[in-house]
Amino acid sequence: MHDFPAGRFAVWATSWLTGRTSYDAALDALLDDTAHRVSGLPGSTEAVPLGWALTALRGLGERRVRLVLPVAGDVRGLPRVPGLVELGLETGQVAVGTRLALVPETTGPEVVQWTAFDLAAAAPVPPPIEGTLRAVSGALDLAVADAARTLAHLDLARWHPEVPALLAGLATGTHVPGMPPGTDPLALSVLSRAQRLGRVLDLALTDAPGGAVTHGQAAARDDALRPLADAVREAVTAAYNAVPR
Repeated sequence: MHDFPAGRFAVWATSWLTGRTSYDAALDALLDDTAHRVSGLPGSTEAVPLGWALTALRGLGERRVRLVLPVAGDVRGLPRVPGLVELGLETGQVAVGTRLALVPETTGPEVVQWTAFDLAAAAPVPPPIEGTLRAVSGALDLAVADAARTLAHLDLARWHPEVPALLAGLATGTHVPGMPPGTDPLALSVLSRAQRLGRVLDLALTDAPGGAVTHGQAAARDDALRPLADAVREAVTAAYNAVPR
């Protein structure tokens, strides 16, 4: 998964709520020629445009929205309200404020359906402790180095000729479109590298064409690459949640 509508919503909503960008700029960046509808928004009985969610956040007094990427065994940062954890684990991403959480589901190439969860009655949940951008950047470097032998053993370049270009671009790929003005350059660099490594992971976790991989071999491969997957997840979260000083 390399598309993070919940991350884009978190970063642009926060930028608008803190006065760093206009409502129109935030909405244009979020829509991007895609149809977005929100169900479950407090006070609404039917699906409404995504812009209504931005307005609702301001009306509720929100100042910050964070990206949470839940996985089995780690749902830190998700309030305990009926259905939120289950749907968050299914989609893998949630935009979380203090009064409202939104979960995106891509239902077509140009359609995103959001489910809103009212957090007014939920017990406060402290946001997960995130590493600094420099810390997660360093962790990403270490994870890549540790996974290098596994990646070479899998001989990805033989089956996926795009892999060398993805890895070579780690040092220079810092352009991430669609982020708000003033985004920390280090956040852009971390996000760019994490997205590239996410694509490499997808290829690494896919059996080579015609290859016979036993359950044990696949499990060993997945275990060897898990630290890299964890580092990518932490890096994406930290990059989207970085707030300009």
